[in-house]
Amino acid sequence: MAFSRKSFITNSFLGLGSLLITSAFKKSSTGNFNGIVKPNRLPRNARLGLVAPASPIYDPSDFDQMIESLTELGYELVLGEHVKDRNGYLAGKDEDRVADVHAMFADNTIDGILCIRGGYGSNRILDLIDFEVISANPKPFIGFSDITSLHMAILKKTGLVTFHGPVGKSDWNMFTTNSWNSVLIEGENPTFEVPDDQEDAFLINPGTSRGHLLGGNLTVLTSLIGSDYLPDFNGAILFLEDVGEDVYRVDRMFSQLKLAGILDQISGLVFGKCTNCSAGGNSLSLKEALEGYLNPLNIPAFYGAMISHEEQNITLPVGIQAEINADKKTIQLLESGTL
Repeated sequence: MAFSRKSFITNSFLGLGSLLITSAFKKSSTGNFNGIVKPNRLPRNARLGLVAPASPIYDPSDFDQMIESLTELGYELVLGEHVKDRNGYLAGKDEDRVADVHAMFADNTIDGILCIRGGYGSNRILDLIDFEVISANPKPFIGFSDITSLHMAILKKTGLVTFHGPVGKSDWNMFTTNSWNSVLIEGENPTFEVPDDQEDAFLINPGTSRGHLLGGNLTVLTSLIGSDYLPDFNGAILFLEDVGEDVYRVDRMFSQLKLAGILDQISGLVFGKCTNCSAGGNSLSLKEALEGYLNPLNIPAFYGAMISHEEQNITLPVGIQAEINADKKTIQLLESGTL
């Protein structure tokens, strides 16, 4: 199923019947990234647990709008005990935020876990997580931005496929919802295309490549380098996005990826969007900075996929096999992220 703007209206909510999945989980040995654990797909009217592992939603009206949007999509919502807590730029105390994550995984009435937003703070709870609780209770875990820390750590420590996708406060438009439905409810292997009107998309290196999908927010990902919470990037397709970073900072983070040996290990790269990433005066352009690191690697790479801090976003299963075609600017999932 190809995802382009032209196909979204006709494919909006078709074929989303009730699903009965009996297996708790299964290990996959697809490709060169073995031992992943796939969660059950979400039923159409899933019971979603809402957690805030990083920052809170500060405006109560935004929180209410999130609840309204998700309820209109048919979900039954269960709020984490501390999901409305505040502690400066954090959604409460570290131990309380991680307690909500543990509780949602342990509760067998919860079908999936949705982070309400990113912000900052997920790194702070990594050493507090009981990964055995997650391993014993595999289920879809979804979010993006600062949630990158949890995607990487959960995959590394448990093998569980998690989902880089919208957060609770995202704009649940047709584009974003269709991708979510295809990956998490229907269990499909869609091909994600860059819409025709995305004029900022560009080719970096031509070609196609396959590998397991790893990545997320560039700033958060590089902050994990040197820790025990990054999975193996050998042969991976690295996908990235960021927001509010000057080009020289993007350059610095790519330098860190290079010096850590990660760029030499990957088979391909997709940079979604770097939203509000200013070049400023006397600067390389973002395109020039990316080409400087990626052209010498001669791996397929492109910029402009719908992975971003913008309104329209795709849902990507972290850890499963995919193929990118840089010339066509597509990401094709080669297996389902769910059972």
